[in-house]
Amino acid sequence: MSSLMKIKKISKAGVAHPFGDSREVMQAFPLGLPSEDSDCFLMCDYWDTTEMDDLAKDEDDFPIGWHPHRGFDIATYMKRGKGRHGDSLGNRETYDSPGMQWMSTGSGVYHAEGGANARGERMQGFQIWINVPSDKKLDDPRYGTVQPKDMPVVKVSDNCTARVLAGNFKKAIGPFTTVQPVQMMDLDLSSGDESTEGSLVEATFNVEEGLDTAILFVYEGSLENLNDNNEEVPQFSVVLLDASDKERRSIRMRTKSVTSVMLFAGKRLNQEIAWQGPIVMTDDIEIANTMSEMRGGFFPPVCVDWDYRRIASKPKEA
Repeated sequence: MSSLMKIKKISKAGVAHPFGDSREVMQAFPLGLPSEDSDCFLMCDYWDTTEMDDLAKDEDDFPIGWHPHRGFDIATYMKRGKGRHGDSLGNRETYDSPGMQWMSTGSGVYHAEGGANARGERMQGFQIWINVPSDKKLDDPRYGTVQPKDMPVVKVSDNCTARVLAGNFKKAIGPFTTVQPVQMMDLDLSSGDESTEGSLVEATFNVEEGLDTAILFVYEGSLENLNDNNEEVPQFSVVLLDASDKERRSIRMRTKSVTSVMLFAGKRLNQEIAWQGPIVMTDDIEIANTMSEMRGGFFPPVCVDWDYRRIASKPKEA
């Protein structure tokens, strides 16, 4: 095991309203950590709530209606509850938790989400956006659904497991195939049983080599201490670590409570970001061109040749 990473900054996730109404999420970045620090990660929204609506009325009913994306990779990871997705590539999927749906949006997609949970059911999850190199932003889009059985779970220590979402960890390969190299893991720590409840537990692991951004998001519980920091790291803390040192790749977490932490490690892009809502490009001209395509009915350039918003129009052989 290498030396412990230095802690550069500890901040707190902010409250965001992504739907423009009363629904709230805790945003680790960019509200908790600015884009220049989180590069190549653009956004992380976290929610833990109960379903206020009900199951979808029919196959074409999505509470989060059809909307566009272009120029980045995106994952919706459900820790609890179910996820449901439709897109302009003709995909219609429902997945259990802990599971995930992901897209490399590339040149563009329309998609819609939600409607898989009954009223009152708990929904806990993340939406994560990852930037891609400028010369890859108009690649053909790709999509994947990951059911719980296909999500690798790796033992970190006697009291910690890691669910590997993307990248490599102890020979496990995460199913989210991003354009930019990343390592994303959901780490669960607990004391194990009632006899050891409240005792200090520890987990130490290495961040993948070649990645120069490393962020921890403590979304449940708290850490008694982290690496060389002897102060408590409370819930909703966003920790930026120094991943530039090849000799210091280790992270050590200690806690006395049931705690869950997301690791976001990636390779910095160090490129300009032009961001307008669900479109992420590198300059304003590219944004303007995208808006022009939408107005002219040329977006998305890659999609099925049937009305993807009406599943009944899908050809039987498709």
